Amino acid sequence: MDSVLSSSHTNHPRKRQCYAVWEITLKCNLACTHCGSRAGDARSQELTTAEALDLVRQMADVGITEVTLIGGEAFLRHDWLEIAREIVRCGMVCSMTTGGYGINLTTAQRMKDAGISHLSVSVDGMQLTHDELRGKVGSWRQAFATMGHLREVGIPFGANTQVNRHSAPEFPLLYQALLEAGARAWQIQMTVPMGNAADNSEMLLQPAELLAFHPLLAHLAQRGHREGLIVQPGNNFGYYGPYDRLLRSFGRPNNEWAFWRGCAAGLATIGIEADGVIKGCPSLPTSAYSGGNIRDHSLAEILLEREELTFNLNAGTDQATDHLWGFCKTCDFAELCRGACNWTAHVFFDRRGNNPYCHHRSLVQAAQGVREHLTLLRKADGLPFDNGEFGITELPLDAPWQDDPLHFTVGRIQWPEAWQVDTTAMSQQLTAEIQHNIDNTFNALNTREAA
Repeated sequence: MDSVLSSSHTNHPRKRQCYAVWEITLKCNLACTHCGSRAGDARSQELTTAEALDLVRQMADVGITEVTLIGGEAFLRHDWLEIAREIVRCGMVCSMTTGGYGINLTTAQRMKDAGISHLSVSVDGMQLTHDELRGKVGSWRQAFATMGHLREVGIPFGANTQVNRHSAPEFPLLYQALLEAGARAWQIQMTVPMGNAADNSEMLLQPAELLAFHPLLAHLAQRGHREGLIVQPGNNFGYYGPYDRLLRSFGRPNNEWAFWRGCAAGLATIGIEADGVIKGCPSLPTSAYSGGNIRDHSLAEILLEREELTFNLNAGTDQATDHLWGFCKTCDFAELCRGACNWTAHVFFDRRGNNPYCHHRSLVQAAQGVREHLTLLRKADGLPFDNGEFGITELPLDAPWQDDPLHFTVGRIQWPEAWQVDTTAMSQQLTAEIQHNIDNTFNALNTREAA
């Protein structure tokens, strides 16, 4: 789903290239247990057709080059194709992210005719897991039927999947299913405690579980390079571990810029809610990061003047790391990374600047013989894009996980039968790779201290 666009025009925000993710309705036909926006019913006072079309023209004027339509479920809004056609008429790329429930061949053809260039279909595990997470039996089957319809009418498509303790063990199976369905790219995003996911926090990976998941995903990414399914991380996954360049190469192994370069919220990305609220990123909590509403201010004014849309403009200055705290404040990559994904940090700790979902961080902790554990301290209030607050503690790396049936380990990974994988040997290989990564980090820390 993500588009990586240039932010080289940051001195002229009205003309910089930019990518917009637009929630055109919060109405949804699924009931996902991890939905950050708590989608289901339409928002109160969603934009009218006239307001939406005017916003399209404002987006073109400020230099936005691609708009991804999302929901809820975008096609449940009555004028969604009219909006899509206007986006294309104004010279912007129109793409879409969908749960894929209820899209038939006729609807897929209408998408094609409207000029929608590509789609991303949300798939969160194999059939039983996906249906349970998405809150509707048959949703997995319909998602793959949608892929078939898109393939038939000639719309390129990919998939996006959230990583949590339910989906993580099934990633090899899902990789094979998506490859066979004809997906071209597969974006991976961590489930974080926003909205419904804040109410179901037992599904969230603990930071130390990243030690096992990253080698698995690297294995799949290498396979994808050979087989034509590009495995790519979203904005809240990865960061400077041994696989970052591989995962951020987006199918281009010699891409010298294939590493995390900091949050792009408000720089190369904006988020738009269905009632006209503008944010620097579609995932950011509304209450803390709303820059205003297009009913009250022009889009150009919001982009230029609101602190909530410009807090990343200090990248590369002495003030770029002022907001950092905890581990991120001390990290060697602090100036470049700037605390990684602000959304992830904020929904865990109710403020940005300290991101626990970092592979490099988990490796450093493990090399020092400890692991971090996240514990819910305050529940979310039950509003769209809301969050609670977690505490973080350090435990010995080899401390028992107690009675935790969802704990993710390499032993829980499921492999396609067609791959003829020796599961014991693969578990041993991944376990050895985990230890190798920890040992390399330990040696690097000692070398730095010696210097």
